[in-house]
Formats: sequence, structure tokens, C-alpha cells
Amino acid sequence: MTGFEQVPAVYHREVGDCLVTTICDGYMAYDTLEIMRDPDHAKLRHLLEDETRVCPPVVSINTFLIRDGQRTVLVDCGSGDIMGPTCGRLPGLMAHLGVRPEDVTDILLTHVHPDHSNGLTDPETGRKLFPNARAHVHQAEIDHWFDDAARARATERQKRVYFDAGRIQLRPWIADGSLIPFDHEHEVLPGITALPSVGHTPGHSCYILRSRGEAMIVWGDTVHVPEVQLGDPDVGMIFDTESGVAAASRRRILQRCVDEDLLVAGMHIHFPGFARIRPGYAGAYRFVQEQWFHAPNHGHQPGVWPTPRKVSAT
Repeated sequence: MTGFEQVPAVYHREVGDCLVTTICDGYMAYDTLEIMRDPDHAKLRHLLEDETRVCPPVVSINTFLIRDGQRTVLVDCGSGDIMGPTCGRLPGLMAHLGVRPEDVTDILLTHVHPDHSNGLTDPETGRKLFPNARAHVHQAEIDHWFDDAARARATERQKRVYFDAGRIQLRPWIADGSLIPFDHEHEVLPGITALPSVGHTPGHSCYILRSRGEAMIVWGDTVHVPEVQLGDPDVGMIFDTESGVAAASRRRILQRCVDEDLLVAGMHIHFPGFARIRPGYAGAYRFVQEQWFHAPNHGHQPGVWPTPRKVSAT
């Protein structure tokens, strides 16, 4: 049988008084293990196949929508049209949810790689695609992608896909003052803390949402291939700016997820993208993907979140 379509790749989960919705922008299917910076391909293959995963891996590209009745916050904004036909699904899925671009109040960028930021701006017209939003990003991301000397050292593909695309995406937001930079761990929005975790890119950052005693970390590209990088957190990716620094950040974030029992929302965790992290053996970690819940926890209609629930002060 051919010609079938999957159901829309959206998934709702409550975190305290917030509705968090995974929106899968698509996926990348790789044909080589060379995307990982580790020459021991036998080890990489074993880590993947031990979890019954495809080898070489298929990598999901997720974004996360956070709604609390007052704010509509988008964490990363998809890949636009730069990543090929298996990506770029965010605008259609937002329309499916009934969320208009002008409804988005804030965009939290984990970093400025194209699969995370290329949905900010129409590259043909320079028009901001979320006209009423503010965008938040680490200052080091702006500094790096607008650094002409760093661009000169890059490959031709890196110049086009990373530096040039990043500049096109950020310029309109910088020009009108709607790009809000930060450079340290702090609360960027009420209940949402930016947590720099640099290395994958110079300003790569996570975000921690806390609401009514619950906590979730959106960890960006802390992990690309969970089966491999939790089994051996030192395995880097060819997309890393500094793989050694990224590995140190990864270990720090993984341990924090264990210590605080954080729910993880991951851009490259297999859809629907939620998991818990548990300690493993000899410096490794275990990845426990959260089971699929068929209905929201408190009986809300999927996609409908008119006002936050009132919480008693007693």
C-alpha cells in the first residue's frame, strides 16, 4: 500500500499550569555514522542496535509550544525551507492547532543552527514570520554568527547554511529591537529560566520551565542521538563548534536532569520528545522515554487552553 499519510505530529502534555505541545518540524535520515565524531563505528553501531534503533540514525527535529493562558511561547522555530523535503512542517502544524503566528508572544532560541532558527524570517522578503513576538537568544550566538573572521574560516557549506542563513534570520529582529539577548543563567520569562550550556555552539542554551511544583528542561541539542550519547556522553557531533566543551556541558546537564528529576523535552528525542534521565554504569546514563498518554492529564480538549487553572493558595 502506498500514498498513506501519518497523523499530524503534535502531542500535548501538561506541566503544572502550562500546556506544552511538541510540534515535530520533521526529521533527518542520515546515511553514515560520520555525523558523530568518534572513530569507533563498531561501538556506535552497537549502542544503536542494542536499543533496536536504525543505524545510521534518523534524527527528529522537534519544537515546543508552551501556553499558560496569557503567553504563547515557542521554543525554537523549525527549519523553514532549508533542510529539505522531510522538514519544514511547523507552519502547517501550527495552523492545524489553530495557533496563528501573530499569537506567539515569545520565541526562545536554543541556538541559531538552521533546524532551530530558520523559521524566524522569510528569507525572500525579510519579513518576520512572528510579528508580535520577542525572540530570546544567548549573546554569544549573535556575536559568533555575525563574526566575519569566523565565517572566513568556515567551509563553503557552513558559510551558506550557518552564517549566512543565521544572519538573514536574525537581522530583522535585531533591527527593530525585538531580539533580546542574555549571557548568563537567569529567568528570561516568569517561570522560565535560560541555562547556558555552550559547546555545541558558542551560545547554546537550555530552558527550564517551572510551574506548580513541576519542572521541565528543553535541552536543545544537548543530545542528538540519545542511544549513543547517553551510552557515551563524550561522543560529539560534526555540527559541534567545540565537541569537548559540548561533552562537558552534556554531562553537566544530564546529571542535573538526574539530580532534579527533570522532565526532558528534546529537539532530537524521538517524537513525541519527552523523557527522563537515569544514571547508568561507568559514567553512562539511561534514557527512559515517556510513554504516550492518549488524553491530557486533566481532561482538557487537546489544543484548547483558554485560561490557567486556578490554584488555591492554601
